[in-house]
Amino acid sequence: MNVLHPRCAGIDVHKETVVVCVRRVDDRGRATEEVRTFATMTSSLLALGDWLATEGVTHAAMESTGVYWKPVWHLLEGRVELLLVNAQHIKQVPGRKTDVKDCVWIAQLLQHGLLKASLVPPRPQQELRELTRQRSQLVGEQGRATQRIQKVLEDANIKLASVATDVMGVSGRLMLRSLIDGETDPAKLADLARQKLRSKIPALREALRGRVTEHHRFLLNLHLGHYDHLEQAIEQLNARIEAKLAPFVEARDLVTTIPGIAQRTAEAILAEIGTDVKPFPTSGHLASWAGLCPGNNESAGKRRNGTMRKGSKWLRTALIQAAWAASRTKDTYLASHSKRVAARRGRKHAVASLAHTLLVIVYLVLSRRQEYQELGADYLDRLDPRRVSHRLVKRLERLGYKVTLETQTPVAV
Repeated sequence: MNVLHPRCAGIDVHKETVVVCVRRVDDRGRATEEVRTFATMTSSLLALGDWLATEGVTHAAMESTGVYWKPVWHLLEGRVELLLVNAQHIKQVPGRKTDVKDCVWIAQLLQHGLLKASLVPPRPQQELRELTRQRSQLVGEQGRATQRIQKVLEDANIKLASVATDVMGVSGRLMLRSLIDGETDPAKLADLARQKLRSKIPALREALRGRVTEHHRFLLNLHLGHYDHLEQAIEQLNARIEAKLAPFVEARDLVTTIPGIAQRTAEAILAEIGTDVKPFPTSGHLASWAGLCPGNNESAGKRRNGTMRKGSKWLRTALIQAAWAASRTKDTYLASHSKRVAARRGRKHAVASLAHTLLVIVYLVLSRRQEYQELGADYLDRLDPRRVSHRLVKRLERLGYKVTLETQTPVAV
């Protein structure tokens, strides 16, 4: 095979060590290898960079091992051309018949151009990803804290969740604080309701009649304090994310014009794919990278159901949430599309299909720098009216009706 990189290196990253193989090919085509092991401390990684520079290494490749590859990447970036490689891709390359070290095998594949580099976003986008992902985790933890509070209330036979839609709303928190402070009168607790919840005061009086002990108050105070702490942390993350996205407000505002995508969801999407979609040649490439493309399972001309491939779970989660919201919008193309797919494949398939459609729209909006243009709920019907009428006629005939169609004559004004 042709040698593309005469002097290259394969790096096998571990938690505490980095094993590196430098592979050289001379003018006669003879290959030599040298393997060294370095610690993952900063001084050792800087020494690794010096060794690669001394050996004249131009390209280096490493597997994406958890988060351990990141410090190695940051310290070597700019000194050699780096490739981050998916470990699954390396396993799929045939030819490894001997039990050689991983770094040697990576170096061999790199030297012959058999490795496919993974997408590594620029440093600002990596920081934005960490912020949005941390926010998602804290929001999830906040939901679990709410469940713990509801569990304590149920143990005390306080049925607040049966009356109030949001236990952690303004009214719910006032009632919880009053319970913690020792108030047990259901009438006084129900009178703390605000706005629309005041119309349910009689039901609240019954729901707030329970048996609250000192043990319950201790747990409620503990969980509510944890919830408030998480809320403060989420607010700090929101402010930090908005500051990071300040130069890209236009892109965020364009994405929020799509039904179902709110500001926080738009921030999560832009953190994952970036504000510039040029690394993805088409929307299909982006959908494949995100793991939202249909599975390919076809044999002998017969197509079977294929599961979605693995992709960015953070991006997929954000788009699935947006798809649920878009499916509930009124008189929109996206809601109509969801209903059509749900009628044939079920609700879950419809949401996955809608998430794919949303990602395609996001790609087009960012690439064209144009706001989303609503097509209308009847867009597909307007594309082919004859097909719609034929389907409706067949449906009426199955019900026992005889149908005759006449073209309506426009009325002159």
